[in-house]
Amino acid sequence: MWQVSISTNAEGEEAISNLLERTFSQAPSIFRDEETRAVLVTAYPSRLPRPPHALRALLAEATEQIRRCGLDPGKTRITIKPLPRRNWAESWKRHFKPIEVGKKLLVKPGWIKRRPKPGQSVVILDPGLSFGTGNHPTTLFCLQRIAECRRGATAQSFLDIGTGSGILAIAAAKLGYSPVLAFDYDPEAVRAANSNAKRNRVARRAIVRRGDLRRWPMLPRRRYDLICANLTSDLLLAQAEKIRNLLRPGGKLVIAGVLAREFPEVSQKLRQINLTLETSGVINNWKSGQFARCDREGD
Repeated sequence: MWQVSISTNAEGEEAISNLLERTFSQAPSIFRDEETRAVLVTAYPSRLPRPPHALRALLAEATEQIRRCGLDPGKTRITIKPLPRRNWAESWKRHFKPIEVGKKLLVKPGWIKRRPKPGQSVVILDPGLSFGTGNHPTTLFCLQRIAECRRGATAQSFLDIGTGSGILAIAAAKLGYSPVLAFDYDPEAVRAANSNAKRNRVARRAIVRRGDLRRWPMLPRRRYDLICANLTSDLLLAQAEKIRNLLRPGGKLVIAGVLAREFPEVSQKLRQINLTLETSGVINNWKSGQFARCDREGD
C-alpha cells in the first residue's frame, strides 16, 4: 500500500483530484483544513504505476499543466511513501465523522455506532470507495436540497447524473423518492455505487447504471421531479438543454461542482432555457444552485 498526496487549495482541488484519479484508476480522498483553507488530496494505490522518482516527475509536470490551463492550485507539494494497510484504515477513522443533513438524514461511516435521531434516515458510506462522502461542499449542498425538496408521502422521482459513490441516489431512496436512477461514465464508480446501494439495502430502489450524458437522447422517455448534476461547468453548458428536457415542468435541478467564478455563465445559460435560480450557496470557492423548470410541457 502506498500513500500519494498532493497539497493544493480550493481552486485546484477538483483538477488535482481528477489527476490522481486518472493516474491510479481510483477516486482519491480529500482532507481540508477549514482554518487555513489548505487541501490535501490523497490516493492509496496498492502499487505504483512507475518508480517513485518517475511518478513524482509525472505528477509535477501534470500540476504545471493545470497552471497553464488557467487554474491556480497554489503551492503544491507531492508526497509519495509506503503505508502499511493498518495505518491507512486508521487514517480514515481519524478524519471522517458523521454528517447530519437537517433533521431528515444522517450520513456516517460504518465504524461509527451513532444512532439516528427520531425521523432521520441513515446512509452508511465508508470513504475511499469512490468520490462523494458528504464532506465535499458540492456533495453536501446536493444532500441538503434532496432532503429539503422531499414532500412527505408525495410521489417524487430522482435522477443522479455523475453519481460517483452513489451517495445522492442512496439518500434519495432512503428519503422515499421513487423511481431513483443514477448513472456515471466511470465503470469503477458504478461498481462502487452499486456496492454501497446493496450495503444500505436500497439496491432495488436505487438503480445505478453506466452511462454517458453526451449520448443520451435530446428528448427522453422519462422525466424527473428532481435532478442532481454534480458536473463540471463545460459539461453543464454543453448539455444544458438535454438536462432541462429530463426535468418535468415545475421540477428542480440542483447543479454542483462549479467554481464560483464560472457559476454566472452556467446560470445565464440555464436561465435562457427557462430554468430559474431559486437558491444557491458558496463554500470554499465552489458554488452550487437549485433551479426550477418554469415552462410548460412542449414550450
